[in-house]
Amino acid sequence: MKPKQSFSLRDRIKSFDYSIQGIVTFFKHEHNAWIHAVAAVSVIALGWYYKLNRMEWCWITLAIGLVLMAEMFNTAIEYLTDLASPEIHPLAKKTKDVASGAVLIAALVAVVIGLLIFLPKWLS
Repeated sequence: MKPKQSFSLRDRIKSFDYSIQGIVTFFKHEHNAWIHAVAAVSVIALGWYYKLNRMEWCWITLAIGLVLMAEMFNTAIEYLTDLASPEIHPLAKKTKDVASGAVLIAALVAVVIGLLIFLPKWLS
């Protein structure tokens, strides 16, 4: 176990840099990141068009964040699985499939939230 280090502002700032590098890597190397980004921008544009209220924006923001986080976790799990098991292995496949399933669930929840918010506006 590593000894406990004292608080360092420089280390905290570096940790933000690592996080930003992760986001850049995600959007630079993952095609699905761009699909989710285009969907998010489209929903945001619809939200502006329909003048969503504060609560609706909260739900839309939560849905967008949920999907992006799920996709990023899925990507991290895929990278780690490929590192640990470069050859095809049944457990590696299950790991990737479960992580991908989590993204699907997040995306479906986001669609439901979007429909609950936008469908009444489209029907009126």
